[in-house]
Amino acid sequence: MVATARKITVEIPDTLLQKAQQASGTGITQTVRAGLELLAASRAYKRLRQLRGKVQFSRTLAELKADR
Repeated sequence: MVATARKITVEIPDTLLQKAQQASGTGITQTVRAGLELLAASRAYKRLRQLRGKVQFSRTLAELKADR
């Protein structure tokens, strides 16, 4: 699958963009991409949180540490 890019125009409040750029330390494009990636990942994070305490592992934490 070949990744394609789309050029879009969005209206963003100046203060929001400035705060986001300060937080990311990057330019506009990189900041917007990072924000979109975080938003897309939030669904996966939510699903992982729902599994908390429901997954049974075949090895103990001590066994995993000893296997380093």
